[in-house]
Formats: sequence, structure tokens, C-alpha cells
Amino acid sequence: MNSSFFIALRYLWGRAGEGGRYLRGAAASIALSLVPIIVTLIVADGMIRGITDRYLELGTGHLEVYDYIGAGEFPQDVQNTVLAVEGIRGAWRERQGLGIILGRGGRTGATVRAVEAGFWEDPGSSAFLKVEAGTAVLESDRELLLGRGLAETLGAEPGSQVRLMTVRNSGENQNLPRVTLFTVKGIISSGYRELDSLWCIMSYQAGLELLSPELYRSFLTVKIEDPYGRIAQTADRVRFKAGPGYAVYTWMELQQSLYRSFESTRQMLLFIMALLVLVAAVNVSSATSMLVIERQRDIAILKTGGGSPVFIRKVFLWGSFLTGLSGALLGGALGLCLGRFINPIIRGLEGILQFFTSPWGGQVKILDPEYYLEEIPVIIDWGMILLIGIFTLAASILASIPPARRAGKLKPLEILRRI
Repeated sequence: MNSSFFIALRYLWGRAGEGGRYLRGAAASIALSLVPIIVTLIVADGMIRGITDRYLELGTGHLEVYDYIGAGEFPQDVQNTVLAVEGIRGAWRERQGLGIILGRGGRTGATVRAVEAGFWEDPGSSAFLKVEAGTAVLESDRELLLGRGLAETLGAEPGSQVRLMTVRNSGENQNLPRVTLFTVKGIISSGYRELDSLWCIMSYQAGLELLSPELYRSFLTVKIEDPYGRIAQTADRVRFKAGPGYAVYTWMELQQSLYRSFESTRQMLLFIMALLVLVAAVNVSSATSMLVIERQRDIAILKTGGGSPVFIRKVFLWGSFLTGLSGALLGGALGLCLGRFINPIIRGLEGILQFFTSPWGGQVKILDPEYYLEEIPVIIDWGMILLIGIFTLAASILASIPPARRAGKLKPLEILRRI
């Protein structure tokens, strides 16, 4: 590292009169542009992972196995075969479909799920399943659990009586309605209303009785050790062990449109935020140009003392590099700090807004739980943050090349004659 680095370092951290005010201002603009990018990245990744985890652990599972041979109860021997596959954490039989549920507050459609009790006892399920009222343990086939949104629509609470209308096949190619009286045992929530708002959960045995196999889906919900890892290879092993007549789908296939929508939104947000970095890079270029104008005497003295045009260019390129590095480190640190404590920050802002808007009534929610998670998981993608830092440095250096080249072309005699 030659003396050009130390001259650039003096310009950045020296007295304001030596040009430091320009470079430090550009570094501050870079830092301010990086803060929203880092926070957006953390929030977006947390939202995507939090919602995806809930769909995986409480909705589709990691894999679903369908029996295209039989039309009744999913075979117990195939379930045992799947459980014996390496990497499988659990497998539960489920029957699922649509029904109409009626309560004292009204009636609405519902997603009827009849799944084996062990599914809700799995560590992944219990980590995200929250019992809002009552209990989640079903002690009889005439008890059920309701999602919070469904319970609010029906005006139901633990102990309430509701009627569930399903469809049965009469055996003569006629579908007839069947109405069954149930007792609400508990109100549950996944923390994401879009997932559980229509859930009506009953025991698996009740589902075999009420949900006709010709009209409702029967499948095996499977969970593996690492749903984000070698899931395709595990699906192939399950498909091979299950044999012909069974189809295996991964969660990426089952929730393909949802997952792609999340990824597209994330990439679009990062692209928009990256434009702020480019604007900040223009500030680096302007700061370097102003520094070249103000330090023309230094350039003349350096050239008179034997400094080459390449050496002069290096001085200002080092200056832009140090400016970008300082801004990236400061902005990255602030962004990580804000992202790490995003949940307390949001709750604090909601409390402040609630205080000022309380005279007009209503509840202030920055992130409405109707559409967002109640608690944002903090996910820090260090690889992406490093890539953002590299992009910031590259943009800063590239933006400063034109003024650095002009500095290298300045003629020392003309500069000294004007001074």
C-alpha cells in the first residue's frame, strides 16, 4: 500500500478545510441509503420465513403423499413404510375438504381438517400453534377446534355448540348434505390469519365417519428433518418406498405460487432500495469532483514532486473507496441494529401513535395481523448483506472514476500560475 492511500485517508478524516466535509457527507449519504435496505431485507426475510414455516408446520407439512389406488382410508402399512425412510420426522393421515359451519353468530364456509392427533403434538406444530381459548386436546369425536377468524365470525367460544354441514355420497351417485352437532373445545391461531382463519379441526376418526372419501381428499402429511435442505432427494426416497400408485409432492410444489409471490416481492423491494445506493454513489462522484477542485494545489505539488497521473488517480480512487467503506460499515451497523430490534421498535411506534390518536378512538397497528405476522422473526442473511456492501463499494469507485481521471490530467504549471 503506497502513500496515495494515506493521502486519501487524510482527505477523508482530516480537517473540513482539507476537503473532508465533502467525503464525509458522501459517506453519510451512503450510510443513510443502506439503513432502509438492510432493514427491508431483514423484515422481508423474516416475514417470508415466518409465513413459510407456518404453512410447512401447520398446513401442508413438508411432503404430502396421495394414494391413487384406493379410495378409502390411507393404508396403515404405507404410513409405516414412509416412517421408516431415513430423514423422516413424522407422518400423519389426514382427510380434508370444505364444509359449511353454523353458529349463533352466523354461518360461513370452513376448511374441514381431520388429522391424527400426533400431528399437533409434533415439535414443529406446537412451536407455532397458539391456543387462544380452551384447550387443543380433543377428547371425543364430537368436539372440534376453530381458527380464531372462524370463531369470531360464528361468535363461538369454548363450550359453544355449532353445526357442521358436510356432503356424503348416498351410493346412488347422489350427494346429500349431512349436518352434525359439535362442541367447540378450543380456539387456535397460527399467528398468521390467512392460514388459519377458516380452520375447522376434528379428530381423524370423526373425519372417517363424516367426510366421504369420494368427495374429500385423503393423504399422508409428512415432515422431514430439514425441509429447506435436500427435500427433493427425500421425496424421491419416499416415492420409491411407497411404490407405484402413490404420488409425492414437496411443499415447494404445493405452495409454489405463494412462495414465488414472496420471492418476487422481496426482489422488487431490494431493487427499489438499491436505487438509493446508486443515488448515493452519485454523491460520491460529486464529492470527489469538489475535492479535486479544492485540492488542485496539492495535485500540482504532488505532480511537481514526481507524482504520475496514475498516482493522482489512485489518491482519489482510494478516497472514494474509503468513503464507500465508511458509509457501508456505518449504514450496515445501523441497519442491523434496527432490524435486530424491529419488533420492539414497531411496538414502541404503535404505542406513541396510539397515545396521540387515542382521543379519536381506534387501535393503531403498523403491521395489521390480518395480513402480516403478529411477531416478525429476525432473519439475517449475511451473504446478501455482504453482497450489498460489495455493490456499494463498487458503485462508489465506479462513480468516482471520471473525476479521478480529470485530476490525473491536470497540468501542474497551469495550476501554480493561477494560484
